[in-house]
Amino acid sequence: MYAIDIQGLRKSYGTKVVLDDVNLTVAAGTVTALLGPNGAGKTTSVHILSTLIRPDAGSVRVSGCDVVHDPDGVRATIGLTGQFSAVDKLLTGEENLMLMARLRHLGAKGSKGSKARVAELLEQFDLIEAARKPLATYSGGMQRRLDLAMTLVDAPRVIFLDEPTTGLDPRSRHTMWNIVRGLVADGTTVLLTTQNLDEADELAHRIAVLDGGRIVAEGTPDELKRLVPGGHLRLRFADVASLTTAAALLDRSTRDDAGLTLSVPTDGGVSAVRSVLNRLDAAGLTADDLSIHSPDLDDVFFALSGRVDSKGPLS
Repeated sequence: MYAIDIQGLRKSYGTKVVLDDVNLTVAAGTVTALLGPNGAGKTTSVHILSTLIRPDAGSVRVSGCDVVHDPDGVRATIGLTGQFSAVDKLLTGEENLMLMARLRHLGAKGSKGSKARVAELLEQFDLIEAARKPLATYSGGMQRRLDLAMTLVDAPRVIFLDEPTTGLDPRSRHTMWNIVRGLVADGTTVLLTTQNLDEADELAHRIAVLDGGRIVAEGTPDELKRLVPGGHLRLRFADVASLTTAAALLDRSTRDDAGLTLSVPTDGGVSAVRSVLNRLDAAGLTADDLSIHSPDLDDVFFALSGRVDSKGPLS
């Protein structure tokens, strides 16, 4: 059984089709990133999965529970953290967590009670020193960590992270990434929507690209990168004579005389690299330097979504 199982999902608002026959499965204990431009349907998908809105058609199950027929069962197993903090800024960090623990009916005493769970989360998210300080003194990264901690009060099996690091500085973003990795290592399933392609590359076991309300591609980050052209092997030689011989030997190569380099189109796979090196060896040529350049997720997004914006790939 998949942690998340979406089949034939459709959602429209009037004549505007937001999701059009979306199919997606997410294995337990993994991170799946949902990429796409603004308006692609990412947040609508998360809202349906978390029972905030109803689908028009299709089957959507989370932890085996149907979002339409068993919404309470879904809610009992999930956590949702969005890009805008849900914390109460009139309370301290500890008070926010305690409020959530009481709302989740953890009780006041015992190893699984509210106080014990709050203390555990404050330590896990490195918020002990700030626990009794007002949220006005918290940085954006601290508030985002507290927001995620509140989501984890009752240890949900599935977490939806809707652009969780938007606006964070690089240090805070990496801290959040490490927290997510730790959660997944403990068996939590994460569905991540993000406009940060590096984030998807760092965290996701699988990526689904959503565009125009449809999944236009799905696979591991490496599998998606291999879908688009642009990968090449760059070879540097000691002299122009070696460069000229290699250029004549290797089809479709592009030479740079100033840098004594040769670029050879390749998918970056081991067999392709070995083939190039074997041909050089057979001709008695040796490259001084070799580097493999593969398409990144920016290239994947441009190729699969058809949107190129001078302000950024997902702006």
